Amino acid sequence: MKSQLDTRDRILAKARELFHANSYADIGIKQICEAAAVQKGSFYHFFPSKRDLVLAVIDDMAEDWAHGFVKEAFDQDLPPMERLDYLIDAAYYWQKAAKDLEGRMPGCLFGNLVLEVSTRDDILRAKLSRVFDKTQQRFEDTLKQAVEQGAISPLDTGLTAQAMLSYLEGMILLAKSRNEPEVIQKLGPAIKGIRIELLN
Repeated sequence: MKSQLDTRDRILAKARELFHANSYADIGIKQICEAAAVQKGSFYHFFPSKRDLVLAVIDDMAEDWAHGFVKEAFDQDLPPMERLDYLIDAAYYWQKAAKDLEGRMPGCLFGNLVLEVSTRDDILRAKLSRVFDKTQQRFEDTLKQAVEQGAISPLDTGLTAQAMLSYLEGMILLAKSRNEPEVIQKLGPAIKGIRIELLN
């Protein structure tokens, strides 16, 4: 059983690397099998199709985010608005480390996939949308706490959270287009100034 789990985990890990560094369309099952050092039969034992694999990759990456990057950034022990500072710093250092290692920024795997597949595959689009919904909820919870504690004046927490998430993803995309993680560092602090007022 352990050997089977190791094989599945190896396929997932290599697929994550390949999908993050390349176009989803350009990566084939043969290339994934070669990178993971598995036979196609082993691949199809775990994943009936490439779509099933990328769905598992999204779940795997989202789980890592939820218990790593996102959990640390939205640590409940931090004052609410400081969590946004931490989030920007974490995004910057994550992208910078990748560029230092590979020579280029990978961007956000979820954002990359949305841009590539959302108009062609509703199942993948819906899966990715749920990932963004969960991240948006973290923003909204943070804003609600900030309002409750008097750190910021009342605002539309739902729409402001959506705008903040959009700003974060757009900023990462812009930084990727220039291959300059510093864009995140320079533009990131402005995320705290985003606010959408409550309608009367």
